[in-house]
This record gives sequence, C-alpha cells and structure tokens, in this order.
Amino acid sequence: MHGLFVLKQEQGFAGTAGKKRKARGIATSDVTMSAHTADNSIVFPQILALHVKKGAVVADITYGLGVFWRNVSKSDYQLLASDLKLGQCWKRLPYDDNSVDAVVFDPPYMEGLYRKTRQALAGSGSHESFQKAYSSGITTPAKAERKYHDAVLETYLSVLTEVKRILKPSGKFIVKCQDEVSANRQKLTHIELVWAYEHQMFYCKDVFVVVRKNAPIISRLLQQKHARKNHSYFLVFERQDHRKKIDYTNFSDWLRGND
Repeated sequence: MHGLFVLKQEQGFAGTAGKKRKARGIATSDVTMSAHTADNSIVFPQILALHVKKGAVVADITYGLGVFWRNVSKSDYQLLASDLKLGQCWKRLPYDDNSVDAVVFDPPYMEGLYRKTRQALAGSGSHESFQKAYSSGITTPAKAERKYHDAVLETYLSVLTEVKRILKPSGKFIVKCQDEVSANRQKLTHIELVWAYEHQMFYCKDVFVVVRKNAPIISRLLQQKHARKNHSYFLVFERQDHRKKIDYTNFSDWLRGND
C-alpha cells in the first residue's frame, strides 16, 4: 500500500492516466467589468459580446430610439426591433415560438411615468426629452389595479408570458431597470425583479451597473431623506423553465422559508 501511495504522488494523483493537470488560460486585465460610468450605448455592446453569440436573433421589444444599438455593428446580430411607439405591444409579439436567442426589455421604470394624466407624467417641461426616450406617453387608467411603483413591477411581469414563448431554451433575457424612491419609501427594483423572475424560472446570470456621468438636478428640494439614484442596471437572465429545476439560485433556501 505504501508503494502505491508513493506512485500516486509521483503521478500527481491524476488516476490511471498518470497525467498531471495543467493550468490553462492567460494573465490579463482585459476583461468585461460589471460597473461602468458610461452611457447605455457603451455598456450594451459589452453585454452582447459576453452573453449573446454573434449571428444570434435578438428581439428588442422596447427599441425606442435605438440608443442601445448605436455602437453595435448591424452585421453582428439579426435584430428584430419593436416598440409601443412603433405600434407593437410586448404582450402580443409577432414572432414564432422558441424563435429568438435573446430578448431585450427596457420599459419605463419610474413610477412617475405611470400617472393618470399626461400633465402629471414625469419628464415634463425641461425634462421632456427624458419622457420622449423612456415613456410611451400612455397614462395609467384611473381605476388601474396597480398604481405607482406596483404599476412599474406589473409592467416588468407582464412581459414574461411572451418572453417564455418566443425565447429559445437557455436563451438570454436582458432587462434594464432602476431602483427608485416612491411615496418616500425605498424600492429596490432590481432585487424585486431577480426574486420574481427566478420564481418564473429565469436565473439571473449577470448584473451590470451603469452610473450616469452627470449629476441630476433636483427641483423644489426641501429636505433630502434618501440618496439620489444616479445608477441603473442591466440584468441578464437565462431562461430555464424547460428544466426540472433551476440550475442556480441567487437566494439561499432558508430565505424562502424552507427548512
């Protein structure tokens, strides 16, 4: 037995093949980072390069002004662009089942863009360009079941049925969101979405933080009670509802109340 142990030591414990394991890869600092002080058009191409293979079919269902795609070569992906302003609602998409490799979703993510009247919508006056870029301009019905921040969450959940239908198994779902303070209460939207989407069998594979380069201007500030949000998120989910159970989880079982 002693002789056998010495032999295995000499073989590097590599089993019967007798081959030592070799370290692979190279030392480098040229890697994709998770946090950026930059515009969306700078960060989004890096997300695609890391998570979506070239030649893939990508459905951007909130294409808007096409800001995300400004620095992406048109030949790299098969882009399917749609948007409410283009007359196409994400709840009824004109794509076949299991036909796209990735879906991009960037709806209005501030409760101020879900108000009863157009005059009350966020982004009026000097901020009209913000409303133009990030809002459909459609007001929330006075009798809507979900209001304020809950209306934001309802929008993010309303897309899941169609995303599951058109997205290929293990396809990527890229979601843009931002935390907010609503009714003087902290709302950590990105955490709520990771939790809710995982319940629908979407594993959150990556998170990118985008920090705005200029400082926001506050009008009619009386007393600040929360830190002003100057960052947003790209969440990269992977569809896993075709599996018996999700491969990975961002939450320990005991947090869910399981013993």
